[in-house]
Amino acid sequence: MKAYILAAGEGTRMRPLTANIPKPLLPVAGKPFLLHTLESLKENDVTDITILIGWRGRRIREYLGDGSELGLNIDYEEQERRLGTAHAIGLARAHIDGPFISVNGDVVITPNSVKGFISSWKKSKGTMMALAKVTDPKGLGVIEVEDDVVKGIEEKPKHPKSNLINAGLYAFDEGIFELIEKTPKSKRGEYEITDTLLMLMEKEDVHGHILSEEWIDVGRPWDLLKANEILLRSVHEEHNGTVQKNVVIENGVQIGEGTNVKSGAYIIGPAIIGKNCDIGPNCLIRASTYIGDGCKIGSASEVKNSIIMDGANVPHHNYVGDSVIGERCNLGSGTKIANLRLDEKNIKIAYKGQHMDTGLRKLGAILGDDVKTGINASIDVGTIIGENAFIGPGAVVKGVIAPNSRIL
Repeated sequence: MKAYILAAGEGTRMRPLTANIPKPLLPVAGKPFLLHTLESLKENDVTDITILIGWRGRRIREYLGDGSELGLNIDYEEQERRLGTAHAIGLARAHIDGPFISVNGDVVITPNSVKGFISSWKKSKGTMMALAKVTDPKGLGVIEVEDDVVKGIEEKPKHPKSNLINAGLYAFDEGIFELIEKTPKSKRGEYEITDTLLMLMEKEDVHGHILSEEWIDVGRPWDLLKANEILLRSVHEEHNGTVQKNVVIENGVQIGEGTNVKSGAYIIGPAIIGKNCDIGPNCLIRASTYIGDGCKIGSASEVKNSIIMDGANVPHHNYVGDSVIGERCNLGSGTKIANLRLDEKNIKIAYKGQHMDTGLRKLGAILGDDVKTGINASIDVGTIIGENAFIGPGAVVKGVIAPNSRIL
């Protein structure tokens, strides 16, 4: 059995986090996002994998190589122009000689989800798509199912007929390629795999499998936090660094080699702390937090439900909640990131001239790489700060701050 992973997108909706790194390599729960997908496939004996790459695909090649260090056999296909999901899957033809699994590179799929999907596929012996149950399907691909057979596919309906959506995981045989060649462009000017499936449904049954575990499409920067929370649930206790006296560690916490956890630190899992970090003294790290390599979380600082990327510092009297902090960021003493509106309503993000409802009551800030703040800077809820920006001492910022800005 072979798998094909679509990982060619530019990740423009994930900016500023993808300004310097391709989306599949963004870190979540201790490792690049793409690596979690590869491990889920490997745990289900799917080891022959083709990865579709595009923007900055060289970095993905360099990171994964031929997959031998991971116990996988990986090869690559390159998509020079992004022309839709059907076009992307069609490029697999040169690598496929039988039935295969296709996975969108920006969805969370756990090993159990893959296991259940493959089991259902073997029983159905036909094309299958994975489905996820959501509370609000508006703006998504909504699927109607009857007796495990897909009866309808509708993209972004105003009045959804179901709470089941397309989860971005498919099982095909080679016949799909001929249909892809016949698929017309959609109104968006792209070749959509859902249009291909509608054509296939006229000839034969397309089966639907409802995923048993949580699913999330990582389309926006704050989606990383949900993915991080889901994937951290399986973390086991592992301390490879130095833990001084008077440190409290609760639940599953992983501590990397070379990391020094100083007296008075209080860490609540599940959490992962990377290699060569300096933690404490007298700091609080709360659940669902991932701290990358070479980071500092210092005295009187608190970090909660956040991703702190490699080389970033939260060193003195800081609060970081429900936030994503890019590589090599440095927060000046007393910098605080708010994560809850005073009226406790959902937090909205400014995006392309409009305010997008994130659906979240708690969301802090998204900081691109190399952002620096001065002492006592205040960052409002839902703020996005572009890479290389400088927020001066005592400054109060909110909304979207462009890359390389200087706010004084």
